[in-house]
Amino acid sequence: MANKAPLSMGWFCPTLGDTSAFGDPTQSIPQSLEHFERVSLAAEAAGFDYMLVPVTPLCWDAWVTASFMLARTKKLKALVAIKPGYFHPVAHAKMVTAMDQLSGGRVYLNLIAGLSEKDAVAEGGHASKELRYEQLEEEVRLMKRLWTEEGVKFDGKHYRVDGPKIVPSVVQRPHPPFFLGGGSEQAAEISAQHSAVHLFWGDYPEKIGEEIKAMRERAAKYGREQEIQFSMRLQVIVRETEEEAWAAADRLIEGADTPAAKAMVTHLASSASSAANNRQRELSQTVGRKMTPHLWTGITEVRPGAGVAVVGNPQQVAAQLQEFVDVGCTGFCLSGYPHHEEAERFGRLVMPLLMS
Repeated sequence: MANKAPLSMGWFCPTLGDTSAFGDPTQSIPQSLEHFERVSLAAEAAGFDYMLVPVTPLCWDAWVTASFMLARTKKLKALVAIKPGYFHPVAHAKMVTAMDQLSGGRVYLNLIAGLSEKDAVAEGGHASKELRYEQLEEEVRLMKRLWTEEGVKFDGKHYRVDGPKIVPSVVQRPHPPFFLGGGSEQAAEISAQHSAVHLFWGDYPEKIGEEIKAMRERAAKYGREQEIQFSMRLQVIVRETEEEAWAAADRLIEGADTPAAKAMVTHLASSASSAANNRQRELSQTVGRKMTPHLWTGITEVRPGAGVAVVGNPQQVAAQLQEFVDVGCTGFCLSGYPHHEEAERFGRLVMPLLMS
């Protein structure tokens, strides 16, 4: 499968915990440094470029965890979240430069404002989602200046600084790249202005193609229509045969309708009231789990977030991913359960097909 340029490939660090069967507590893998390292090393060996470190309320702190993972890998980059108001932009700018220097330029930045109102309030953010996006955009503008200028003076709606010193300097020029995944108008506008990569969650390839066209038109307002790239956030279940892959998919969610499992999904879903999450739930409710012969929504029933999965044998998984490449995607950020095993399988079975 020939592509114009190498695809950017990301994997997921399960700081919420891991499993091979959501409905079987005995299959759960608890949060630990040992497991995060196992997943990171498997992803690096499989040929992934970066690791997404999540920030839900039940995850371990992303910045601390990412620091450990960067110290235990050689090439893998960390995609770490920036949430509005979580750190002051000056402190955040210094954290990024230190991590960028210490890792040799292996930091990517994930812009997140779509927390639920409940979680935002719990963390001390009492502004509406619209104001949080506004604050996020101001933080990004300020940090970009702090990384590229000396003696920055800034008088904004949310922040004011008068010539702070940011040391060390960043390795990546002009600064580490921004990613953003979100389905709202405000998210799209911030991404058009600032993102190197806009992340879409699972949907039909033709719909993603339409959204890519719309995002390029939006980015053109800022002269960035050729700068912004597009990636898909998907789950993956690959096995040697299609039958084995669908059996693994069934095992993954079997028994997950128990009261305990439902309570966990309800709790997590309350933290995920974003446009992107709403679209995932809509897909799950309208397609009866199968969107296409190899796009499956079953995982959306047991966890919130990006739950659409590509299921099949290596050739089928690669072909389904290629459909997204054909409409304009230049990369993928993938998950699979348990994450160290699925990363190894994907690297061995699919990566050679997708990257050839």
